[in-house]
Parts: sequence; structure tokens; C-alpha cells
Amino acid sequence: MRRLFLCAIPLALFSSYAAAVKVEVLQTKLDHPWSLAFLPDNRGILITLKSGQLRLWQPDKGLSDPLTGVPKVWANGQGGLLDVALAPDFAQSRRVWLSFAEVDSEGKAGTAVGYGRLSDDLKHLQAFQTVFRQQPKLSTGNHFGGRMVFDGHGYLFIGLGENNQRATAQDLDKLQGKVVRLTDEGKTPPDNPFVNQAGARAEIWSYGIRNPQGMAMNPWSDALWLNEHGPRGGDEINIPARGKNYGWPIATWGINYSGLKIPEAKGQIVAGTEQPIFYWEKSPAVSGMAFYHSDTFPQWRQKLFIGALKDKEVIVLSVKGNAVTEDGRILQDRGQRIRDVRVGPDGYLYVLTDESDGELLKVSP
Repeated sequence: MRRLFLCAIPLALFSSYAAAVKVEVLQTKLDHPWSLAFLPDNRGILITLKSGQLRLWQPDKGLSDPLTGVPKVWANGQGGLLDVALAPDFAQSRRVWLSFAEVDSEGKAGTAVGYGRLSDDLKHLQAFQTVFRQQPKLSTGNHFGGRMVFDGHGYLFIGLGENNQRATAQDLDKLQGKVVRLTDEGKTPPDNPFVNQAGARAEIWSYGIRNPQGMAMNPWSDALWLNEHGPRGGDEINIPARGKNYGWPIATWGINYSGLKIPEAKGQIVAGTEQPIFYWEKSPAVSGMAFYHSDTFPQWRQKLFIGALKDKEVIVLSVKGNAVTEDGRILQDRGQRIRDVRVGPDGYLYVLTDESDGELLKVSP
């Protein structure tokens, strides 16, 4: 299903490019979609649905039936089928990576990651194997994270929430509130920062993260960028570097939902922790993020697009080095939670709305 919309945006917000965006609705009736990935050669877009379905959207065929071979997921609270990513060698291996929530016999859940082979007819995920599990399992339905990013150098980064167990983000013997780094086979690289440290998980790359919801490689610096939910205020953009501590919950720009201070917080700036490169005093509830590095629309070059769940719009930021400024927002008149934002091979912006009647949108200036 395709529909076209023009969304008027106040020109004052966007002095560098047009005051409207064109929106084409490619698909409706998606039940809480979470992520998307583009198959090569314009063969379609893989879409995860939180309930546990992996579907394929194709321009000439629309939405497929659910692919078989997807692992069983724990679809409760914020858990379910989460991110999807193609292996860097997809043309040869046909590996599709998935992150998802799984539960143990005691009813506690955590994030897991694995891969399967996409069949030639695009209908099955074959021989799926889980290669990573968040340990211990602590979630009762909150803060799974789940974003995955391949860095182009043979490594996979995974953002993991702290399962709403704040203190665990500082515990190096747990995988809550961490960014982990694996090989593209799902193994632990020998040069990870805590490989030889007693009492620390070797998979950890960086820590002190609350609930990461967007990750992407910055194409201009070749560095990993991450956004994460704060509590009440304090949503952040960070550049998670090797072995660094990003503060949660001892350093935060947010407060508790009750309006009181976070109990563990020692301040906003705390020695031994890294400051975000950008934060919001009022939380938009950030989600998927995408750098614009295409020649299709020059007015979008050097822009960073970040979805907002609570604010129900896409935030547009300008990037200069590691400095970020917010330009304004688009899609705010649609009144839909934004879950994922990606730049397609064609240079258009593709957006998933997180609703029971979610949509796949194709956006251009």
C-alpha cells in the first residue's frame, strides 16, 4: 500500500534545506515493527515485528508471509524480536543476524543474538544458531537494548540495556548496561579491553549504559555512535570507546520518574566517567539513528536522523566532527511513535512507526 503526503515544517527550523518533506507510505498494518535491513540488488527490505515475526517487503509484491526458522522470542513488555542486520559477507554467506529477548525457567529475560542463512527463495531462515546471550538474565520486561552494528573491520557491536537494574551497568561481571564487541562469527576478540581482567566479562567493550536504542557507525569518523534513554530527562548521544565508562547510574543528566534524584547518582559530571556529546534535558525517548552519507539529497549531507518514541517525530541534527546541534524535527504531524530510521541504498530515508498499525515510510526532502 502506497500513499503520498507532504508534511509542512516551519522554515525557521530548517534554514539549510526545504521546509517540507515528502512521505510515501510503502506498507501499513505492521504490528509494532522494530527494525529493518535492506537486501542487496533491490530485492526487498527485511522487517522485524516485536511479536516474533520476520517479514520481507518487496516493491512489486508488498509484505510477505512470516519467514520460517526465526527463533522463539519472549514478547513481553519491551522484549520481543528486536534488531535485524545482514552479515558483511551476506553475498556469500547469506547470514541474517537477529537480536531478541529470551526468558529462562525462572521467568527472567535477557537479550540474545544469533544468525541464520536466508534461503534463496527468501522464505526461510535456515539453521539459526544463537551465539550470544546476555548474562545473567535479570529483566522482567524492561531495557533490553538490542541494536547491532557491524563496524566494517570484522567486528559486531551490540548495545545492551541494564534491564532496569540500575547498578548493574557499573558491574563488569554482568552484561547489563554494556556495549559488547564480538567477531563476525560471534566470538570474543582477544583484544577486547577486559579480556584479561579477573571478574570482568571479556565481551564488554564499554559500560555505564542505561538503555541503548540507536547505534550506527559515523561514516566521517569511522567511530561507533550510540543513543540511549535517560530516565526523566537525560537522553544521550555517546561515542562508546574502548573500556570507557559512560556513567549510568552514578552520572546522569536525568532524574527519577517520581521527580526525585536517581539514588546512585553522584552528579551530572563525575570523575572517571565520560560525558555525552549531546543530551536532552527533556527526554524525546530516542530510538533508531542514521547518518546521512549519500549524494542523493545534498541538503541532507552531514545530518544525523534520530527517531523519537515519546515525542513521535524524527529529530534532525547537524554533525561537525564530534559536535552535534539539533536543527529541528520532521514527521511530527503524523502523531506516530518512531522506532527505526535508516538511509536506504537509494539515498531516501526509511522510517518504521511503532504502532499496532505501524507503517513503513519512505521520506525525502
